[in-house]
Amino acid sequence: MKVISSLTSCVGVVIDVRLEVLDIEKTLYDGFITVQERDFRIRILLPPDLQLKRARLHCCWQLKHLLREYKHIVKQRLQQSGDLGSFILELKTVLEVALNRFPEGRSIPPPRYYSQLISEMETVGWDKMLFIDMDFQTLKLKADDSSGRQHVLTVKLKSKHPAEAPDCSADLPVPLTITWTPQSTLEQLHSQFLLVLESLTDFWDVLDEIDRKTWVLEPEKPSRSDTMRRIAIGNNVSIKVEVDPRHPKMLPECCLLGADHVVTPLRNKLNANMHMWNPDSSVLNNLRDVLEIEFPSPATHEKSSFNAECGICYSYRLEDAIPDQVCNDPRCGQPFHQACLYEWLRALPSTRQSFNLIFGECPYCSKVRGRFQMQPTADTKAWPQLCIRIQQLLVWIHSSFGLVFSKCLHMQLHNNN
Repeated sequence: MKVISSLTSCVGVVIDVRLEVLDIEKTLYDGFITVQERDFRIRILLPPDLQLKRARLHCCWQLKHLLREYKHIVKQRLQQSGDLGSFILELKTVLEVALNRFPEGRSIPPPRYYSQLISEMETVGWDKMLFIDMDFQTLKLKADDSSGRQHVLTVKLKSKHPAEAPDCSADLPVPLTITWTPQSTLEQLHSQFLLVLESLTDFWDVLDEIDRKTWVLEPEKPSRSDTMRRIAIGNNVSIKVEVDPRHPKMLPECCLLGADHVVTPLRNKLNANMHMWNPDSSVLNNLRDVLEIEFPSPATHEKSSFNAECGICYSYRLEDAIPDQVCNDPRCGQPFHQACLYEWLRALPSTRQSFNLIFGECPYCSKVRGRFQMQPTADTKAWPQLCIRIQQLLVWIHSSFGLVFSKCLHMQLHNNN
């Protein structure tokens, strides 16, 4: 006998529930509850006194999987609901919340999914398994390239694995392209990943040599996907190189940073000696030959020698940026963050702007007036202007009360930074 065919919530949503009484005492109900067009088998066993708070709920494995994090809520609703219909409404609400946690179109895998996945993991080798989540749908596989560098492949499996291709990601400088068919396995996926790593071995060898033998200013903590290195040449002088992952030994894109009187001779050498580039030699050796310089290395210099602070905010690193704007006057040479310098110049009445270029005087040297030309970027607008105003206050104090008091306040601000 079917006793509940549908229930209507307080907002008018009809919940399709098909429960039948299986005994004369009306203590055993069995059937289905439909939520978001999905059917779930449930069985409710009431005690002889028919008290709902002491009832027991049995459900299919899919429903158990969904409710595993909501057991305490279901138990609470079972104890507090006035009747069976009210409890079914509460259960439906909990189920909707649980289903919404899954991405659209994702369903709970059947039991054969897990048995096949475990078999594939054994074939790959447990020593290559770094991580697997509680749902057995996100895996991290370890892979070593021929130079001994360790890499991680993150695999997000679909519920219809292996019929559906998984989502794969890794820390690589190029897009990860994987070929997948319904007959593919995790072992084949891991083998494809190893081939991708081998194709990038020369690229990582080039960057590892740069990281090992020079002072890299940016990025602070390079990842395997980073293709850029900013290498220190001298005090407030550096070169930014962008290495092509597919052709790592060819001449990279180069950008010299620093004051014009220092950078111009280096730029002239780069242009004049470009024909000397030898693809059979390393990028670092080629840069030495073309620029006719020796790069400072950890064996010969301390990194602090190249960590000149910004002349406006008195810090070296501003989020991910370091000072890259330098006063062109050789008697000053003070570096600044581009964001700080942009805010400073924009606040001065003497600053001129032509289209998207800003021209202004060096905020650091009071006698020698360096000229700056820079292009404002989007991130400059996010930098707080407090240190800009403080520095302008220092200029006013210097002009009004003398050099000694200004220097004392300057030193105090620097020590507190």
